[in-house]
Amino acid sequence: MSLAHNILANYASQIYVTAVGILVLPLYIKYMGAEVYGLVGFFTMLQAWFVLLDFGLTPTIGRETARFHGGVMSTLAYRQLFRALSLIFIGIAVIGGTGLWLLSGVIATRWLNVTELPLVEVVLAMKIMGISVALRWMGGLYRGVVTGAERMVGLSIFNALIATLRFVAVFASMWLFGFSAFVFFIHQLVIALAELLGLFLMSRRLLPTQVSLDQPVGWSFRPIKPLLKFALTIAITTSVWILVTQTDKLVLSGFMPLEEYGYFTLAVLVAGGILVISGPISSAIMPRLAKLHAEGKHDEMIKVYRNATQLVSIIGGSAAITLATFAEPLLFAWTGDAQLAAKAAPIMRLYAIGNGLLVVGAFTYYLQYAKGNLRYHLIGNAGMAVVLIPSIVFAAMHFGGIGAGYVWLGINAFSFLLWGAYIHHKLEPGLHLSWLFQDVAKIILLAMLPPLILVSLGVTAETRLLSLAMVVMGGLVSIAGALAGSTTWKSWMLGRFACESKIKNLQS
Repeated sequence: MSLAHNILANYASQIYVTAVGILVLPLYIKYMGAEVYGLVGFFTMLQAWFVLLDFGLTPTIGRETARFHGGVMSTLAYRQLFRALSLIFIGIAVIGGTGLWLLSGVIATRWLNVTELPLVEVVLAMKIMGISVALRWMGGLYRGVVTGAERMVGLSIFNALIATLRFVAVFASMWLFGFSAFVFFIHQLVIALAELLGLFLMSRRLLPTQVSLDQPVGWSFRPIKPLLKFALTIAITTSVWILVTQTDKLVLSGFMPLEEYGYFTLAVLVAGGILVISGPISSAIMPRLAKLHAEGKHDEMIKVYRNATQLVSIIGGSAAITLATFAEPLLFAWTGDAQLAAKAAPIMRLYAIGNGLLVVGAFTYYLQYAKGNLRYHLIGNAGMAVVLIPSIVFAAMHFGGIGAGYVWLGINAFSFLLWGAYIHHKLEPGLHLSWLFQDVAKIILLAMLPPLILVSLGVTAETRLLSLAMVVMGGLVSIAGALAGSTTWKSWMLGRFACESKIKNLQS
């Protein structure tokens, strides 16, 4: 399967998953209440924190699967590695899920600020969350195999199906059994089981068969030892990243009333759509970059790296600009609540800009991942955490969501503007300036101009339909400007035009 097909499949799936997940949120709040949706937001945050127990194993199995398909690893060695990682994943899932189950009462009664929901129902929901989080995380092992093998089309179809069952089919369950937190989370538990089973079956088909009975796979953790340095480096950087990106949400969940936390989660989730729509590119190019590096195809690797950067700048950059510029009209068109839109828009605006910087700045990590050297990523994240985690805690405690938003923006601005330049200088000397100006800055600047001109005209919208039209128009003109600044897009269009002209000449 070509890289283009994988990216398109990922995008089709992620756009659908994101759209479904976001569009149903007002219905959650309408039928279950803001407090229950606050629990949903807490559930999402728990899944992010659970990654701390991953120890870098999920990215490792993805990279080693790509290396196996690149001919660098033998069948026996790969099977031994997969079996060893399976044992570790199962053990961590049991320990983590049990821990969340045991702490459910403490979290519900001493951490969350519940005002209306019965505490018994909240405690039960927390217990179900613990099991669901463990099951969904366990699927990371099998998802890594499928991703590393670059079977993105089948995985994308599966993801879309699971999203439909998780976000849409839950209304059928609640219509039958009641619109309560218990019914919602029981439904999520059932879908988590189905997702784990589906990923297991998909990965099983991709695992290579044993070469010889004289060389049994065995049961040993020895195959992991050569990868410990790489895995632990990812584990440390991932842990630091989770601390940086999730500390605000954790702190606010304990200080905000659960209802207000639900509204904060809503704003952050919409801004997080930028990460989701850019994620398919990283999922597709990371194994491809690792494979090209393993094959010694340096020039081809850099070409893929730069083309993907332009693609993310077009899509992620335009999305960030649109969300930041039209935050309030978008929230009003979506929820129909003008007061909610006015309160959540400033938070969403800050997180949208920060996320836009993040998705482009993440490319230096992809480069390090492909080369198997994450030392600079580790140093940068560790230094950032020492300075910024206290800032996040202070801002969240004293200024709420707005304070957390400013810190989030500052984190990603520093990482993109300064640390990214240093990493490029160390790993690919001479690349950074052309990457920054040709692949990022020119695209972003041209994407900003049309929406800013539209806003400067002073156009306002009084109805939800007109607000939606304004947002759509702003997004379209932003994408058009971004495409005008992309050399990759222009080259593709010129090549397509030349090809069609050649075909017409041959036909004539």
